[in-house]
Amino acid sequence: MRNNKGIKTVQRVIAGAVVLTLAMGAMAGAATSAGAAAVPWTASELSTVLTASSRPVADRDRDSDRKPAQLMTFLGVTRGMSTIDVIGLDGYLTEVLSVAVGPSGKVYLQNTAYSLQLRDGAVLKGVEARLANNRLSNVVRVDDSLPNPAIPPNSVDVAITAMNLHDVFNLRGMPGAIAFMKGVYVELKPGGVFGVVDHVGNDTGDNAKLHRMTRQQALDVAKASGFIVEAESNLYTNPADDHTKYVLDPSIRGKTDQFTLRLRKPT
Repeated sequence: MRNNKGIKTVQRVIAGAVVLTLAMGAMAGAATSAGAAAVPWTASELSTVLTASSRPVADRDRDSDRKPAQLMTFLGVTRGMSTIDVIGLDGYLTEVLSVAVGPSGKVYLQNTAYSLQLRDGAVLKGVEARLANNRLSNVVRVDDSLPNPAIPPNSVDVAITAMNLHDVFNLRGMPGAIAFMKGVYVELKPGGVFGVVDHVGNDTGDNAKLHRMTRQQALDVAKASGFIVEAESNLYTNPADDHTKYVLDPSIRGKTDQFTLRLRKPT
């Protein structure tokens, strides 16, 4: 009896040691994964990865003007994050985000029914082509306004909208622009970031006609929506643009003077 008890005691000790070892290994693995997810990209590293990815040639041709790696690093996008491309149209930035957050991250490509029908339905066709055959497996399509039941509130690390706020502001005024931003605000985690890029307009210009807005208008909307204006970037500054031309004018298309804001939801 004593020998059997001794054997069982040894077996329990060994089993306990194995469980402890496995648990410690799992904790170390989790810590390693968390650490890897928190490592920020440098612009040069992300640029190399974006160049080596399977992104469409047409997207890569836009990179010299859009500077996606620099934009992602300015906004603090890292591996494993949850993100939204707000009014992402056919998803140029969606795919950039998909690469930047990696397979452990998530990207919501959000469009309204109206935005999907822009350019005679070309936006919808572009979205469908980009996401065909589950090509971007970490991307979730959301075809409605924000906030949206498909996106848990307070769950998103970074949202971005590029060249869209001016349309919302010019069509719906300050109240509509605030409602738009508050929709994004709901989805962001406390401390989450909202990046806003848009065409700069003049105070006295017909910005609705030119598809522009002033930087101050954007700042006013952001503050009224509850965001903290944390930083601004001169990434897309172009002194050659005097803000008097329509943004699709051939002489300035793709090279307009743009403001870039990093807004943060308070913690």
